Amino acid sequence: MKRLLAVTLGILTAIGGFVDIGDLVASSLVGARFGFALVWMLAVGLVGICVYAEMAGRVAAVAGRPTFDLVRERLGPRIGLANLAASLLVTLLTLAAELAGVALAVELLSSVPYLLWVPAVTLLVWLVIWRVRFETMERIFGLLGLVLIVFVVAVFRLDPSWGDVLHQVTHPAVPQGEGVPTYLYYAIALFASAMTPYEVFFFSSGGIEEKWKPKDLATVRVNAFLGFPLGGLLALSIMAAAALLLHPAGVSVDHLSQVVLPTSVALGKFGLGLALIGVFAATFGASLETALSSGYTVAQYFGWRWGKTAAPRTASRFHLVVIVALLACSALILTGLDPVKVTEYSLVFAAVALPLTYLPILVVANDPEYMGEHANGRLANTLGTVYLVIVLVISVAALPLMLATKAGQ
Repeated sequence: MKRLLAVTLGILTAIGGFVDIGDLVASSLVGARFGFALVWMLAVGLVGICVYAEMAGRVAAVAGRPTFDLVRERLGPRIGLANLAASLLVTLLTLAAELAGVALAVELLSSVPYLLWVPAVTLLVWLVIWRVRFETMERIFGLLGLVLIVFVVAVFRLDPSWGDVLHQVTHPAVPQGEGVPTYLYYAIALFASAMTPYEVFFFSSGGIEEKWKPKDLATVRVNAFLGFPLGGLLALSIMAAAALLLHPAGVSVDHLSQVVLPTSVALGKFGLGLALIGVFAATFGASLETALSSGYTVAQYFGWRWGKTAAPRTASRFHLVVIVALLACSALILTGLDPVKVTEYSLVFAAVALPLTYLPILVVANDPEYMGEHANGRLANTLGTVYLVIVLVISVAALPLMLATKAGQ
């Protein structure tokens, strides 16, 4: 039981990274628009985040250093500051969308307009961060988010032709009527949704909060290699449900209500209710992650004392950043901006910032001065280098493709 509870950091991180409001809609949109033609990219992103999350967690356990602390040291103050600005912008955009996502889930349950729920959701997120223990927060929202497994059940209840599904997955092609640039744009969005920088910020900082040591490396690996694949499975099931139900009907996805539609068709009101609970838990967990990550990145760069477990009087600047981030993001959503579009744009900007986040992790994880006998082996270095090349290519292509396709239109 203790080992099972230890994995909840990875589960919370994975669900917050793979299944936040933007990824809920993006996975469903891709399934409805491209069928199973982009499953391969989701798999590529999943392997990448597992590789780098394990490195970041191992560095946190062995060297006692969180990710953004390494970013400043390895990139220098100026480039580190530029990375801080880019990463913080992406994290704040994502936080704004997550707060709206929680409010949208409550709207579907209550029929009260989501904008009226945004202030209450923001206050509740802050109260959880302020009053709930880190371990309790992980376990409640990480495990509750697993209710999204209802999408897996819905896929089976939709009774697909598994031979046809396998053929589409293994023989991906640009669907008729879609352009190659649009196809590549959504491929990059899926990859970035899997490897969003705040995931490793939260994962490594959470390891420091939980006081991981070299003896906890087994826990690090269980979190990385079980928690993140669980998140990937949930994202895949959302995509598959949309591909089976919405793609043949030519239905496009631009709202949360359309994302959960397959669970209603396959499982009725009970399935729909479970899906909404899972959406609430996933987006609320992502709100906690992104709010804390805002504080983590700023405090670690400037060398302030930080940590959810640190009392406000001893880490006042860290807690102030978290509060300001929540208030600013709440105000942004209250302007009426489309939360789904906000997150889709944040994924593109995240893709641009990926190399500056992952390069320092790879360098330090391979440094025997920091890691001793726990430095990267040949397999970890090979995979890390391959994925660094991939993120470099994607970071260069992301903005041109967004402009060329008018954000996937």
